[in-house]
Amino acid sequence: MADTSAPDSLDFAEQVTRVLRAIEESQKFVAEQKKLMAEAAKLERDRALAPWQIGLAGMAAGAAFFGAGAAFVKLLGP
Repeated sequence: MADTSAPDSLDFAEQVTRVLRAIEESQKFVAEQKKLMAEAAKLERDRALAPWQIGLAGMAAGAAFFGAGAAFVKLLGP
């Protein structure tokens, strides 16, 4: 009787190992998907903010040119 239960216990251990490996692979997959979703959200946020960044950069450049023009006029002024 002991001989017949040994292969069953090895088979059970192999099944447990397979289940644990499958769980680990599932957890890795879920972690990878979360990482990809976070990256996609960041790219979407960056895409939504791009027009505002261009506008603010244009305003800053305009302010710099205005300041430079004012300084130039003051330097050459009366």
